[in-house]
Amino acid sequence: MTTIDPVQTDPVQTYVASQDFAMLVGGRLVEAASGERRDVHDPSTGRVVSSAPAADRADVEAAIDAAADAQPGWEALGVDERIACIERFRELVHANRERLAMIDAIDCGNPVEAMRGDIDICEPYFAGWAAFAKSLTGDVIPASPGNLHYTAHRPYGVVGRITAFNHPAFYAITRPLPSLITGNTLVMKASDETTLSTLAIGELYAEAFPPGVVNVVSGGATVGDAVVTSPRVKRIGFTGSVPTGLLIQRRAAESGHVKHVSLELGGKNAMVVFPDVDLEQAVEGAIFGMNLTVCQGQSCGSNSRVLVHSRIYDDFVNLVASKLDRYRVGVAYEATTDVGPVVSQVHADRVNAYIDSGVQEGATLVRGGGRPEGVPDGGHFIEPALFADVTLDMRIGREEIFGPVMSIFRWDDYDTMLDEVNGLDLGLAASVWTNDLDVAHKTADAIQAGYVWINDSTRHYFGTPFGGAKDSGLGREESVDELRSFLEHKVVHTRLGDARSALDRLLAPSR
Repeated sequence: MTTIDPVQTDPVQTYVASQDFAMLVGGRLVEAASGERRDVHDPSTGRVVSSAPAADRADVEAAIDAAADAQPGWEALGVDERIACIERFRELVHANRERLAMIDAIDCGNPVEAMRGDIDICEPYFAGWAAFAKSLTGDVIPASPGNLHYTAHRPYGVVGRITAFNHPAFYAITRPLPSLITGNTLVMKASDETTLSTLAIGELYAEAFPPGVVNVVSGGATVGDAVVTSPRVKRIGFTGSVPTGLLIQRRAAESGHVKHVSLELGGKNAMVVFPDVDLEQAVEGAIFGMNLTVCQGQSCGSNSRVLVHSRIYDDFVNLVASKLDRYRVGVAYEATTDVGPVVSQVHADRVNAYIDSGVQEGATLVRGGGRPEGVPDGGHFIEPALFADVTLDMRIGREEIFGPVMSIFRWDDYDTMLDEVNGLDLGLAASVWTNDLDVAHKTADAIQAGYVWINDSTRHYFGTPFGGAKDSGLGREESVDELRSFLEHKVVHTRLGDARSALDRLLAPSR
């Protein structure tokens, strides 16, 4: 790992353009077998700043070979030795905090201060997974008299992990941990939109883990499909969009082998605001919950639907608009930037099309939605947009935009409001804002979502199961539920004989 002075005048040159990025296969940093590489663009300028290996199925098979060869020895090490490797990895991550944060700012457009935060919040995951793994036990089951029935756990073997573009380093650091600590080995595919930090983290895995335990490949959809359809990859974890999640389910089934697939997918998350709230706190919660200063609203957990009671509606909208004016949109790796660019021009075009549709369908564009002044010409910048008078029949009201667009609905009738909250196929998360705990818990119980905050939003607390309902996913992460999901469960039955006869034989006088 190259040591870099964090005080530099040109971070792009220092952290990206001057560095080589390779895949990790069998403990070695390698190029794609074909030698092909893909250009990497800086979302803040649109310029090509680096490249990454463009793997194909042969590279994936080599990674799976390495993982399969390494798995028996990795499992045999035992949980204490696996925890020791993870602790060494933690130390390396901490030592490379600035480098990883800068790479993500340059590669995916998220503000560098937020990406430093992404590295910092990995800490409870290291400690938490170790604690869960040490406390994992089986059960003795009183299923029949005079016999012994107990449960045991075994790792699946080779696990496939496909990461999302919006928190590249965080996902590459934390998502593999529960599969590794339980004795599985890993083939991880980096997002093809934000590849570099995952490859850089592959260097850290190479230092901390035995060869083949962690393998990192990069490339397009063919690479992901090769991971999903391999008969040797029995367990798959994916974070991303609903269409891709559905495709992964289908391709896993078409592989001809039964696979355990967990999916953390999209959300069109509702924030319900009752008229008794502290207006200032609720508005701050709505803005914080959009993740604007972390990833420009490119988050499945963003509360992009805000349903506000009509009694405080106008004041709420006006206060949100005034507070959004304080954020500076700019180059992601500049210290003064609050909101960076979206990840690509293709994605910027998609978000802008949603903004245009909101205006055309009759919503009120209160502020934003255009291109900020003073940003680089080639950058993919969108000023955070605030829409009022949004209804569920509008595209911006019902479809996941995955960008800096907040839609505010007005409500009066409680049951009608709940119908709107639950009226979508997505159900990842939601939040309820009120000072009345009876109302808060009644409403939280009625909302069809996998995770509901009360007077809070979008914060994750390690140990609490996170995941979606309906089309927002399968499985739960960041908890003991996820740890157990990387283990196959078996029951062992022992038929015990007549203990009295056995004792008589054992204790009979010798002749």
